Order: sequence, then structure tokens, then C-alpha cells
Amino acid sequence: MGSTQARIAIDAMGGDFAPAEIVAGALRAQAELGVQVLLVGDPQQIDACMRQHNPSLQLEIVPAEGTVEMHEEPLGALRRKPKASINVAMSLVKQGQADAVVSAGHSGAAMAAALLRLGRLPGIDRPAIGVVLPTIMAGKSVLILDVGANVDCRPKFLEQFAVMGTLYSQYVLGVEDPKVGLLNIGEESSKGNELAVRTYPLLQAHPRVSFVGNAEGRDVLSGQFDVVVCDGFAGNVLLKFAEAVGGVLLQILREELPQGWRGRLGTALLRPNLRRIKQRVDHAEHGGGLLLGVDGICIISHGSSQAPSIFNAVRLAKEAVDNRVLERIQFQYQQTEATATDGE
Repeated sequence: MGSTQARIAIDAMGGDFAPAEIVAGALRAQAELGVQVLLVGDPQQIDACMRQHNPSLQLEIVPAEGTVEMHEEPLGALRRKPKASINVAMSLVKQGQADAVVSAGHSGAAMAAALLRLGRLPGIDRPAIGVVLPTIMAGKSVLILDVGANVDCRPKFLEQFAVMGTLYSQYVLGVEDPKVGLLNIGEESSKGNELAVRTYPLLQAHPRVSFVGNAEGRDVLSGQFDVVVCDGFAGNVLLKFAEAVGGVLLQILREELPQGWRGRLGTALLRPNLRRIKQRVDHAEHGGGLLLGVDGICIISHGSSQAPSIFNAVRLAKEAVDNRVLERIQFQYQQTEATATDGE
């Protein structure tokens, strides 16, 4: 994108706290991140929220009608509601009026809308949701994918996830040679279910992937791996468990700090450290997951997202746009296909 200002379309009506918290996060994002935000949804509700939060800063509003509710089947709802906020937001990207979409609404609807309106990148069979989690090594994170887009996977899908994860880790997270692991129940190549056993040699042989072996559950956050691939069922369980652990840790810290004036004094002295701990373990600080493999930038945030999560989701979207993630993945698969053709 160079110096061009990224334009981020936000589904203002999606999420448990929409539109108020979505608008609050969007206002902060436009003010601090140097992006242009397009809020998609009911103009009256969005305008009322903007006046309440920051009357001096106005964002562009793109009208939409309704939203996909959490209890609705995604594909059916998207077809019944062509003007729903997530449909309109995806269409903005398809038409080149926005560079990315952020949604805290129905995740299944966001994925379905992305596939229907944006389509898959050439060479990608299934998109994957990738999330970045902290590790025990300071300053080092791990990208896990898939965490929910594909409950059932084939070995070929996991191989593609590994390539996409490698590229994202390199060009967005700044890891020169990302180490890739396969989520499994043991280190040996023969361990695991059929999917794991069949995927292992594919990753081992792939020239674009620095595969270092299986990643057991205890190793995922150890810092040994930069990318961990798995099917969406296991990945979603892993993600939600990790988020719960982060919440438990923060609660334990609150309960164990001394009470009274000693506690207030200790808390004041430790405030910078506590803030850094919160930034490392609180899932709100990470914004959500990037849907890799569709022909557009799409960030899927938690349904419970509040303003800080939306701000960080916009930051993720901006990083993906600025670092040309789509173009890099597409180029990689064009090169792979050309090499395969030359070898025939």
C-alpha cells in the first residue's frame, strides 16, 4: 500500500456490544492508527453512538439493513438478507472501496460472506483463521491456524495453512525463518490420528516450510514454534482454553495482591508490570483472527469484543494491508504451480 491510507470497513452491527463498543473502537482506530474507517450498519444508531463517544470526530457511514443473528444458519441468512451489514462490508472490499473488513458478528456468517463475495485465493482449497498468541518467551509469539474455519481437514489443507502461516509470520510478524509445528499428541512422526500421520511427511517435504516436527499441547506456547497448524476443531478448543487461562491468571493476580494501603502502594509500584502482563495474556489485546486464504483481508473478532478489541482488530487489518499479505500468498502459489508445471 506504500503511503496510501488503508480503508477499513467495520461491521458496526455485529457483536454482543454493537454498535456502541464497535463505534468506540473505530473512533479510536481512526484517530490513532492513520486509517480511514467505514462503519457499516444502521445510520441512526451509528450516528447516535458517535455523538455520544466523540462528537468532534465523524466517520463515514455506509447504510445496511439488519444483521445475521447468532442463532441463524449463515448461508441461509446471508441469502435472505442481501443488505445485512456483513454482506455490505464484504461487498465494499470486493468493489475496491475498502481494503479490509473487521467483524465481531456471527463468525460463520463472516466466513461464508467472505467466500461468497470475495472467493478463495488461487491455489487455496480452504481458508483458515489464524490467531497470534503470546509465548513464555518475551517478545515472541506463535501463530495458530486453523482455529475454527474448518472443523474437518485433509492433509492438503494443513499443508496450505503452513505455507500461509509462514508467509504471514515472515512479512507481518517479522520472523525471518518461521519454525512450523504440527499439533499432535506426541513428538514421533508415527503419533496421532490419520490426519496428523498423513500431514507430517507433506510438511517435512515442502520446500517453503521450515517444519521442525510435532507440537504437543505443552509446547504450543513454549516459544519453540512460530507457526502451529491443526484442524479447526482442535484449534478452536486450544484457542478458547488459552483465552480462559489468560483470564484466570489476571483474576488470580487481582485476588492475590495485598489489600489496604499496602496493596494500593504495591499496585502503584507494579502498575507498569501489570499492564505488560495484561497486554500479553488478555485476548482483547490481540483483536481477533485473520481469515487467510480468501481474496480480501478479513478480521474475525470475538463476539464479546469491546472497544479495545475492535481497535486492535483494525490494527491487525492495517498490518495485513500494509504488508501485502494477499499479494505475497498469491505470488507464492503462482510460483508453486509454475514449478509443478515445469516438472511435468
